[in-house]
Amino acid sequence: MLQFQSLDPQRNLGFQNLGLGFYNCQKQLGSRRHRNFGNGLMFGGQVKTMELEGYKHGGVQLGACRWSRRSFGSCVVKVRSLLSVDTAVERDENGKVGEEKRADAIVIGSGIGGLVAATQLAVKGAKVLVLEKYVIPGGSSGFYQRDGYTFDVGSSVMFGFSDKGNLNLITQALAAVGCKLQVIPDPTTVHFHLPNNLSVRVHRQYSEFIAELTENFPHEKEGILKFYSECWKIFNALNSLELKSLEEPIYLFGQFFRKPLECLTLAYYLPQNAGDIARKYIKDPQLLSFIDAECFIVSTVNALQTPMINASMVLCDRHFGGINYPVGGVGEIAKSLAKGLVDNGSEILYKANVTSIILEQGKAVGVKLSDGREFFSKTIVSNATRWDTFGKLLKGEELPKEEVNFQKVYVKAPSFLSIHMGVKAEILPPDTDCHHFVLENDWTRLEEPYGSIFLSIPTMLDASLAPEGHHILHIFTTSPMEEWKGISLKDYQAKKELVADEIISRLEKKLFPGLKSSIVFKERGSGIEVGTPKTHRRYLARDNGTYGPMPRKTPKGLLGMPFNTTAIHGLYCVGDSCFPGQGVIAVAFSGVMCAHRVAADIGLEKKSPVLDAALLRLLGWLRTLA
Repeated sequence: MLQFQSLDPQRNLGFQNLGLGFYNCQKQLGSRRHRNFGNGLMFGGQVKTMELEGYKHGGVQLGACRWSRRSFGSCVVKVRSLLSVDTAVERDENGKVGEEKRADAIVIGSGIGGLVAATQLAVKGAKVLVLEKYVIPGGSSGFYQRDGYTFDVGSSVMFGFSDKGNLNLITQALAAVGCKLQVIPDPTTVHFHLPNNLSVRVHRQYSEFIAELTENFPHEKEGILKFYSECWKIFNALNSLELKSLEEPIYLFGQFFRKPLECLTLAYYLPQNAGDIARKYIKDPQLLSFIDAECFIVSTVNALQTPMINASMVLCDRHFGGINYPVGGVGEIAKSLAKGLVDNGSEILYKANVTSIILEQGKAVGVKLSDGREFFSKTIVSNATRWDTFGKLLKGEELPKEEVNFQKVYVKAPSFLSIHMGVKAEILPPDTDCHHFVLENDWTRLEEPYGSIFLSIPTMLDASLAPEGHHILHIFTTSPMEEWKGISLKDYQAKKELVADEIISRLEKKLFPGLKSSIVFKERGSGIEVGTPKTHRRYLARDNGTYGPMPRKTPKGLLGMPFNTTAIHGLYCVGDSCFPGQGVIAVAFSGVMCAHRVAADIGLEKKSPVLDAALLRLLGWLRTLA
């Protein structure tokens, strides 16, 4: 049995003792003054360079950021934890907060969706405050460091990083705030290892992928080409449009008049699912099961439950723009967006645990933190899941009808068990692919807990993430919270060891003989970090550690998925429980849409109140059809 060390909710890392959250000016640059919007929230000077500050707890590198601007000879400004927002906004004698003391938007959480929304608003001129519970930005796209390894918290498969088209949303979001990351192209999106010894590489080049797939299923060549051609039809329509809020009628009608065919194409496919379309052209049950596996990576459900638009975005962008890994790890995306937010005059506050949204006469006007501080703004954007937003941050409020309907259509997808470990490089063949999906013997286990395994080896692309001569293995498998409730700490640790050992044994048998013996042990413990649904719930603040929404039954495409506005005036949602759903490119799209709608509502974009009301009623009615 292997030994494990856990990054785990039952360990108190004592962040209050880290000494983060202060603004330290070694020397002021020229006559530059700090801007203050009258609300006690200090907006510090812009920063130009970034490097990690070495904050540690035990052997765990927490990755807090140090930002600096170097200019004028030896003049240096350093900001730790980005900014300091140490005082709350006070009310007047009537208990009110003046408009001049409100930010334009408060964003709860700094996941990719929240950061994209925040930065898009900031570049439009809005004053934005992002409140992050943890000590670094990124959420599921964050990172942590230990013993010379830089681990991605979530997926290493990065879409939206190309230099062409309109779906390169991460590139666009970074460019909007003056940032650009160096990336490494991944020649293979994923290598599938499936029942009946079916092995399929999804090559970056579409023609190579199709050739490999048709080699495995020569009798289905025509069906394969027709199914993926429909995916391309949807992708090309999306990729031709300027992507903004589908809840803003001026933009929507403008796009329709400029690109009517493309808009009608998307409207046609909006209520359809990938599995139904695949079955129009394909009969081979094993090939249909392969398409189920393709969709499962996108949505954690099979093709019959995956909206065709979502599937098409991913199944085509991997060939159009390709998968591109940021040098230094996925965490560089969030760090760069956070830097860009500050550079554009807005703020981010860490260790800021929002416990409730403040309502006044039915309107969202502010938030309250766990330490009692309150902050106010014209609008509130929640990057929490809808279950956390309406079940916890608005606890005690009656659940709006729209959210009742949402919860009738969608349930929380299960969480994950994640394993991070360092191994000796010689255990992996030099031509090993970066990403693998493993389902050994039984197609019916695809959606079962621990049935399928997703493996990332980001050091195959960026060797700097690990000590020389070593690789990182990051393993995911679905795991429901229910399995981890009601057990003692001793049983909890034992269960973690047992499940992780079984998963690693499966990879050793299927892919890498001798894997266990290559795991790098340290004197103080093991080279393995195991995260459970409890871990994800604690550090990512997601109800039951959920991966996102999952349809209760076969959905009507994306019809039931809510957009960014909510039934509560001034409150918006962003992230994977909003249209278009899960995945980095999807939540970035959600952030762009949310920022556009909020900007219109606070006067930074054109709007038409009459058309707004009509469109929102229409969209609400369409969701009832799901």
